[in-house]
Amino acid sequence: MLRDRPARETMREWPAAGGETGALIRAHDWARHPLGAIDGWSAALRVTVANVVNSPVPKVLMWGRDGIMLYNDAYREIAGAHHPFALGKSAAVVFPEIWDWNRSILERGFAGEVVSYRDQPLTLMRDGRPAELFFDLFYTPVFEADGSVGGVLCTVLDNTARLTLERRLAASEAELRAVTDALPLLVSFIDRDYVYRYANQHYYEWFGIELADVVGRHTRDVIGEENFARRRPLMERALAGETIVEDAVIRRSDGSWRRTDIRYLPRRDADGAVSGFQVIVMDVEERVLREEALNASNARFRAAMEAMHGVLWTNDAEGRMVGEQIGWAMLTGQTPEQYQGYGWADAVHPDDAEASVAAWREAVESKSTFIFEHRVRRHCGAWRTFAVRAVPRLDAHGEVAEWVGVHTDITHQRAAEAALRDHAEQLERQIRHRERAEEQLRHLNETLETRVIAEIASRHEAERRLAQAQKMETVGKLTGGVAHDFNNLLQVVSGNLQLLQKDIAGNARAEARVANALAGVSRGSRLAAQLLAFGRRQALEPKVVNVTRFVSGMDDMLRRAIGEGIEVETIFGGGLWNTFIDPGQIENALLNLAINARDAMEGQGKLTIELVNAHLDDEYARRHDEVTPGQYVMLAVTDTGCGMSDDVVGKVFEPFFSTKAEGKGSGLGLSMVYGFVKQSGGHVNIYSEPGHGTTIKLYLPRAMESEDVEVAVDNGPITGGTETVLVVEDDDEVRATVVEMLGDLGYRVLKAVDAQSALNVVESGIAIDLLFTDVVMPGTLKSPELARKARERLPDIAVLFTSGYTENSIVHGGRLDAGLELLSKPYSREALARKIRHVLANQGQRRELQAPRAVPPVAGPAPMRRNVLLVEDDPMIRSATAEVLQEAGHVVVDAASAEEAMAALQTAPIDVLVTDVHLPGSSGLELAARAAELRPGIRIVVASGDVGMVREVLPSAHLLAKPYGARDVLAILHDRTGERSLAHEGGE
Repeated sequence: MLRDRPARETMREWPAAGGETGALIRAHDWARHPLGAIDGWSAALRVTVANVVNSPVPKVLMWGRDGIMLYNDAYREIAGAHHPFALGKSAAVVFPEIWDWNRSILERGFAGEVVSYRDQPLTLMRDGRPAELFFDLFYTPVFEADGSVGGVLCTVLDNTARLTLERRLAASEAELRAVTDALPLLVSFIDRDYVYRYANQHYYEWFGIELADVVGRHTRDVIGEENFARRRPLMERALAGETIVEDAVIRRSDGSWRRTDIRYLPRRDADGAVSGFQVIVMDVEERVLREEALNASNARFRAAMEAMHGVLWTNDAEGRMVGEQIGWAMLTGQTPEQYQGYGWADAVHPDDAEASVAAWREAVESKSTFIFEHRVRRHCGAWRTFAVRAVPRLDAHGEVAEWVGVHTDITHQRAAEAALRDHAEQLERQIRHRERAEEQLRHLNETLETRVIAEIASRHEAERRLAQAQKMETVGKLTGGVAHDFNNLLQVVSGNLQLLQKDIAGNARAEARVANALAGVSRGSRLAAQLLAFGRRQALEPKVVNVTRFVSGMDDMLRRAIGEGIEVETIFGGGLWNTFIDPGQIENALLNLAINARDAMEGQGKLTIELVNAHLDDEYARRHDEVTPGQYVMLAVTDTGCGMSDDVVGKVFEPFFSTKAEGKGSGLGLSMVYGFVKQSGGHVNIYSEPGHGTTIKLYLPRAMESEDVEVAVDNGPITGGTETVLVVEDDDEVRATVVEMLGDLGYRVLKAVDAQSALNVVESGIAIDLLFTDVVMPGTLKSPELARKARERLPDIAVLFTSGYTENSIVHGGRLDAGLELLSKPYSREALARKIRHVLANQGQRRELQAPRAVPPVAGPAPMRRNVLLVEDDPMIRSATAEVLQEAGHVVVDAASAEEAMAALQTAPIDVLVTDVHLPGSSGLELAARAAELRPGIRIVVASGDVGMVREVLPSAHLLAKPYGARDVLAILHDRTGERSLAHEGGE
């Protein structure tokens, strides 16, 4: 028995068991250790050590203040390379890197404190390098028999591996979430207990739910009891290891239903067991719709082919028929060898074959849809009419892969169409008659009382409008008549002053006085123009204008006009439309409105200019006179001035009405704005309150075309001529002045006091080159009729109108009638000279091109074929010149204006530009300059009756003097004119 053995032998077998560390304690010579021999240890120490070495949990006893370490086998992993050295050594020696930590623990333990930590990080040396480890630590003081603390027992659990795995798992899940959140898929994971463990962001967005509503919850609670019961068999198959693929319709959070592809993918753990299944949901709604559309399109195509009994055929990308074409062979009876390539054309009627092949090749070159009709010989020999349509099928690179075409027999259709049209027209007439009868019946069935009330109200309103219209018309006629007489007067004064300038040349004082007098004439002309604008009787020159850019360009002018004391703000709406308006008139209108606003604000305040797109509907038009419903650009000018009462607002547009002090304004500014906008097809509205400022809104009609280019024309020296001019003018002084001015320019002048007298002169047989007539003439014979009769008697006569008041005889809608030339009064000697040369040159050109042509070949080598851009506003000159060039083998692109020509220059390869100088809107000289910049090396040919001006402005241009013949234009086109062209132009 143990108690019978000697005590030393018993201590030698202690502690019992304890594995390796128990054996090491038993074998250690403790007599040489500071703890002393085991039999000298206290009972508390021995009991604690015996419990430690036999514990399966890592434990270490730190005994005494130095923390002598006594531990068990489970602790060896924590001691690491320090084992077995650490057994019996001080914690300060074994783990110096954490001695501060252990010393603090010992102090708290010797104070009797129990301490514990969860996942405590400690940095220990491992393989010579510091490593961060995580432990659960439980420190318990060990009490001696007398109640004192002998040491501290530490239970250690190493959580490093677990925490490292958890961190890796968290990082892996974060990476997985980042990937799946980026996918346009619904991704989730459900474990074997049907609990959601993961769902990506797209999943939450699809169903409009939060993370807390999904992860950690049973599938039944997330998708609903009924849906879960329906899908559970599929889930069970997935948990059994089967991959499930299913099509389903799922509702989104916005209420829409989307067709989807759902897949259950089993997930297996390291042992191969199914731990759950991944749910992948792909939205295939767009794909299904495309497939359905494609299937429907194919079905429609097959049905259409069956319905119309068309013959389907295909050609290769170059337009040749290749391979077997069953439909074409059945129709024509041709063999594959016969219809290959362009052999199919042999089955087309001989009268149609050449045009068919040419049109087909053009469609192939342009890759555009081919639409044609021709006659085809059937296999039986009968000719039938077919409608042909072919479209290119493009590959992924946008290149033509093949052509697909259909021949549809329309022989009976064409034969029946005429009768069908007649029948349809008859039915339409019958329907219109019936509808009118029904409409009249409906009106008659309306209550008499309603009609009477409406008629009375309408009559009162009509009377009011009529009175206002009559008033404005009367004032308009008055101002127009005044302007007419005033312009005649100004023409007399201006003409004589210009004639006087030659007589006083060299007398500086007299020249200055004449210049001042001419400046007064100019101011008077502007006043007359304002009167005509109010009366809506001015000849406008409207263009397509970008008002945004136009107003921005006036910024400096407006600021100078209104002064620094007024703040100017401009507001432009997005995507503003272009307008069809006279740029000079809208500039005057805006300047007038700004100056009126300045005066209303007495030089201090804020002026706001706003531009927006506007639509005036039918209701608005019913409430406002002369308004046409439609689209407009609204230009609003708002000031912070004194404002106006309703009485004043009702009169502001009347001529000579002004709220300004005597001598501060003519009262024509707003009248001019009103008349100009109305004549342009626009609308004016005014909003004002006393003390709250004024807003005037101009509604300018929208233009669908691109903006016209504004061009400043350079003018060279003026020239006269020796032709005979018949001047028709009822005002004696004007007539005398004009006759002297023309005589001074070298012309032979005839004169007449009215249209009838002028006709008598024409009928006398005298050779007359130009009829220069005022528009407004006394007597029954009017100027337009005089011009018509004069052309009947003298086909080569040129006609130029002049007037200070055009009425509606040659100007309609504010624009000069097509084909007419007008010189507005008062005009300068220079303007008169240039206009007459231009009109005579154009008339001579018409005469030259109307004459029978026998164009001899141009000397020298055969001319090269050129692409010619011909720019001429006179349609007859343009047509005849184009014919000459085309007969010579050239390709001609013609244009009636510089704007049309610029579009052609930017889109077509042009070798030669042939342009007139005087074009509507923009100058041919400016066009030529821009063409030279746009296409370096282009040949510039300028046609004009005023070659002096051309030489001064464009000295490098080739000159073609009007009138020119076919030989002239062909010769100068190929630069084979030599000195002859200069002589023809009147050069040296």
